[in-house]
Amino acid sequence: MDKKLLILISILTVFYLFFKDKEYTKSEIVLGGSIPKTGILKQWGESVLIGANSYFNYANEKNLIPNRKIKYITYDDKYEPKLTANNTKKLLYQDEAFALFGYVGTSTVKNILNLLLEENIPFISPFTGASFLREPQEKNFINFRASYAQEIEAIIKHLHYNKKISKFAVFYQNDDFGEEGYVAVIKSLKKRELKLIAEGSYKRNTLSIGHAFNEIKDAKPQAIIMIGANKENTLFIKKAKHNSNFKDTLFCNISFGDANAMINELGENTDNLIFSQVVPNYNDISIPVVKEYHKVVSKYYKDFKPGFISLEAYLSAKIIVTGLENVKGSLTRKRFLETMEHLPKNILKGIPINLKNRQYLNNIYLFTYKNNRFEEIKK
Repeated sequence: MDKKLLILISILTVFYLFFKDKEYTKSEIVLGGSIPKTGILKQWGESVLIGANSYFNYANEKNLIPNRKIKYITYDDKYEPKLTANNTKKLLYQDEAFALFGYVGTSTVKNILNLLLEENIPFISPFTGASFLREPQEKNFINFRASYAQEIEAIIKHLHYNKKISKFAVFYQNDDFGEEGYVAVIKSLKKRELKLIAEGSYKRNTLSIGHAFNEIKDAKPQAIIMIGANKENTLFIKKAKHNSNFKDTLFCNISFGDANAMINELGENTDNLIFSQVVPNYNDISIPVVKEYHKVVSKYYKDFKPGFISLEAYLSAKIIVTGLENVKGSLTRKRFLETMEHLPKNILKGIPINLKNRQYLNNIYLFTYKNNRFEEIKK
């Protein structure tokens, strides 16, 4: 054989082996997550693990993916971006995760964005409504939840047209998450020829909300859009309840402000609260998949209390398992992502999915809290 031809064949073989979509033949499919297990968002991480692990345990027990088991490896990042980056490298290069699943937070995810793009790894169902994960060209990003912009639009639309509110303020976290929300608030108000009357921000992962409170209180807003985590939002609301300037103010929280944790901390002082959510009421067992969630999760967590976040995590886990179940031929990341793009719209019985803008869910639900339960605001 000609020496040049042999060299060319060798080079092409190396290129083929390097770029060929790797086949995963191991009996364990490793999914990796970096979540807050300790720190200010500990409850978020706990809810994610309860919901996701319940369905993964169920899938393994029922052998939903024939001859394979899912292993969900998670590390604690305390909601700190630097730790998220370290955890992700560990998941990719040490644990050899097939896909990443269930990350929590916007800044935490943004800090690993370049790594995700370089590795082209499937990044499934992060708990963030960030716009940078919803670019149509990024085929390895598949979100479950609706975006923050959709949540904020739903809140402001309801308040302005149904409640005749025009005096809005915003309380937000001073990072990528808060900036996403802040920009969405400005855009939604601009559509209605409105402007903010006040704004205040706080440093992420702290309870330093005093400055933000003082920046907002004298404006006497009719509604405050709260782009924060549950502890900071709760602290602001508690403080406001003792100030006459906020006597009739509505406190409007998007889904990242864990509604269940906030209600637990606020006790009986739950008047004038609105919560936007990306999933329906977790107690609405007339929805078949919600009824299933109660049955399955209570099997693996005897003392579990249902909630919005654990329901979202459960449904997200069901989505990824369904994708793995339906891959045709040998399992590769490319085939898995292609399968995830064409899942049947009825796999979550009672909650339709439709992959649009790289996300499955597109409905927003608004709730108040009355008579010791969340009540949906019918739009």
